[in-house]
Amino acid sequence: MHLIRFETPDGRTLYGEPVGTDRARVLEGDPFGTLTPTGEHTDVARLLPPVQPVNIFCIGLNYRAHAQETGAAIPEHPVVFMKPTTAVIGPEDPIPLPAACAHGPEVDYEAELAVVIGRKARNLTVAQALDYVLGYTCANDVSARRWQKHGGGGQWIRGKGFDGFCPLGPALVTADAVRDPQALDVGCRLNGREMQQGNSADMIFPVAELIAFLSRDTTLLPGTLLLTGTPPGVGFARRPPVFLADGDRVEVAIGGIGRLGNPVVAAA
Repeated sequence: MHLIRFETPDGRTLYGEPVGTDRARVLEGDPFGTLTPTGEHTDVARLLPPVQPVNIFCIGLNYRAHAQETGAAIPEHPVVFMKPTTAVIGPEDPIPLPAACAHGPEVDYEAELAVVIGRKARNLTVAQALDYVLGYTCANDVSARRWQKHGGGGQWIRGKGFDGFCPLGPALVTADAVRDPQALDVGCRLNGREMQQGNSADMIFPVAELIAFLSRDTTLLPGTLLLTGTPPGVGFARRPPVFLADGDRVEVAIGGIGRLGNPVVAAA
């Protein structure tokens, strides 16, 4: 199932299944419990992030080719950081360039497969892990590189956590519709130009291993979001570097999951 969360023209916030590009079949209930059709079809005025995450875990350097392009060694263990939930925006919401990025262009794109945990999980084995996945969606791990490298005391969360730095959507594709999360094409386009292209098979730590690792002595609540790393082609690794600018449009596309587009705007 492709599940969307959206606003109607009369201001309601609903869950539904998309019908074409601007209509939905309304579903009633809770995606972490039971959703049932109401029989209503309605117009979609605005797509929202398909989930409102309770926590956001992110993994750095998880594609071999991306680690190589940055000159980093292949990690022995997952590189874990977090984003605040206030960074989440939906499809077509603008990505703001922070006023704090005052020393020149530094805001970068990162196309990522996002995983949503569907039920409370702790101390899972790798064999159990995918049974706890509600579904998958597209994410953009937007990153302010100077803040990431120099503005956070060696930690990445500051450069990764500005408002608007976690676009999600457009739909949550339920786990039963994704045959293998390690066989998905992951790419990014900037103003129509292909910047990133990879496949989740290149992950150093597959989705199931990441979930099991994160659940060790740690409770993953329903609604926990996991960003699983990005393929090669990020802007700071290019020569010359390519960073996001006011008026740009960035799109993340994942095979079988969807396409997430967002405009880029200067700080207010």
